[in-house]
Amino acid sequence: QVQLVESGGGLVQPGGSLRLSCAASGFTFSNYIMRWYRQAPGKERELVAVIFSVNLSTNYADSVKGRFTISRDNSKNTVYLQMNSLKPEDTAVYYCNAAERLLRPRNNYWGQGTQVTVSS
Repeated sequence: QVQLVESGGGLVQPGGSLRLSCAASGFTFSNYIMRWYRQAPGKERELVAVIFSVNLSTNYADSVKGRFTISRDNSKNTVYLQMNSLKPEDTAVYYCNAAERLLRPRNNYWGQGTQVTVSS
């Protein structure tokens, strides 16, 4: 079955760093665009970062640009989100997403999320 399993979340002080991982299985990972989303309490789910499948092109939300880095290892079927200079407003549940393409994807998969809390 298809699975996306996030890990690496936790409690960190402002200015600290975390690296999230998302392990994928049950589909051809290398053919999929991978995205990280986040959702804070009382707010809508927000796209954080995107990485494409072949050329490894990336895009970031303005709120995280320069602080977060998305990467992938197709040999391990894993996508990562390196988060540096964390701020309290980064506190959210972070979700991994996989889709075949941006427009009209045939499949669109989600993980269960991992909690990131930034607090002193």
